[in-house]
Amino acid sequence: MRIGIDIDGVLTDVEQFAMNYISKYCVENNIAYHIENRNYDHCKTFHISKEIENDFWKENLEYYAINEKARPFASEIIGKLKEDGHEIYIITARWQTNREDDIGERMRGIVKNWLDENKIIYDKLIFSKAAQERKSEEIMENKIDLLIEDNPNNINELKDFVPVICYDTGYNKECVGDKITTCYSWYDIYRKIKDI
Repeated sequence: MRIGIDIDGVLTDVEQFAMNYISKYCVENNIAYHIENRNYDHCKTFHISKEIENDFWKENLEYYAINEKARPFASEIIGKLKEDGHEIYIITARWQTNREDDIGERMRGIVKNWLDENKIIYDKLIFSKAAQERKSEEIMENKIDLLIEDNPNNINELKDFVPVICYDTGYNKECVGDKITTCYSWYDIYRKIKDI
């Protein structure tokens, strides 16, 4: 089986990083914010403008991309999936990686180094060229059989084309359906893939 795996929110806990670092950024820069609930869109989570969110990521994306650790057991379970005969396709729409300039090249290099440093093995690494956070073209082109994703937009868009494992977060609780399986850890993912 070809398994597509997202990075941010699946291999990493981008939700908790954002909670910690966006609130820090807002306090240090005297920016008013209000956390009402968790949303995939950080502007809605913090009630801040897109400009503020963009400024935050311009200042913090590289730090996050280099230093955020992989979720517990991600490397181990991906290794087990490979041993079981599955092909691993890492598919990311991370901000800046689709640029065709020095910034895009640098970000793609950071992703590759991060995967190596966190011992994440894969058969193919795909940087989504489509509009940010949309992966349908890459899923279809690469004949992905199962997608592990956290983005509710991708989950809801792709569930009719491919079964999706929804990595549980505070912002994707509404993602339910026949082809959506919610998982809560990498070992939970492994058990449920064996059942599929």
